[in-house]
Amino acid sequence: MRQDLAIAYGAFELKKSYQKNLAKGLLIAAILHLALIGGFLLYNLLAREDLETNLRVIKSLAELGPPPSLTKQEKPQLSVALPEVAPPSVGTPKPVPDEEVVEVEFATQKQLEQAVPVAEGNDEVAISIPEEELFPNRGDFVAVEVEPKVINKVQPIYPELARRANVEGTVFLDILVDKEGKVRKVEVLKASGTNVGFEEAAKEAVKQWVFSPAIQNDKPVAVWMTLPVKFEVK
Repeated sequence: MRQDLAIAYGAFELKKSYQKNLAKGLLIAAILHLALIGGFLLYNLLAREDLETNLRVIKSLAELGPPPSLTKQEKPQLSVALPEVAPPSVGTPKPVPDEEVVEVEFATQKQLEQAVPVAEGNDEVAISIPEEELFPNRGDFVAVEVEPKVINKVQPIYPELARRANVEGTVFLDILVDKEGKVRKVEVLKASGTNVGFEEAAKEAVKQWVFSPAIQNDKPVAVWMTLPVKFEVK
């Protein structure tokens, strides 16, 4: 009998203890769940406040400020140093080589007398020969005692293309100097072979030169002569 009572009492205590532990466990689990839910809600609330703090809402166009300047920026000026160019030098005038001379037959004194019209009625002789006919043809050899000498010369302008490319060259010109020392004609005898404008520059400069005329039998005469013009970069 006592043994049955002891068993019944032990079962009652065990059941009572089980219910107490179950209630305690449920309470702890509820507290943990509430803590997790509260922490999650608190984190979302704080994150939303940070986002709202960092975001700035522009309500009007005036808050946007002035637009960036669209003015065209000036390009930097590039300075290119050009090489120093020595003024073109002109060689000493020299006669045309014999192998380049064209043989020309000159009229005899008798033929000249026959060609001159003679006025009737007086002893005066009227000679009317165009001045251009007194000039020798290019290639004609005219023997002179004194060759033309340069009195005033103009330096050729160095072509810009040749200056930038540092190109040098020499141009040989045939020039006709009249009996007054003026240059009447300029022709290229030998080009520089560079095709950068040396020939044109040399001709334009030499046309402005002034010479002392060639002398033949103590008289000034027109004569063709060959002249080299050099273009050199210093």
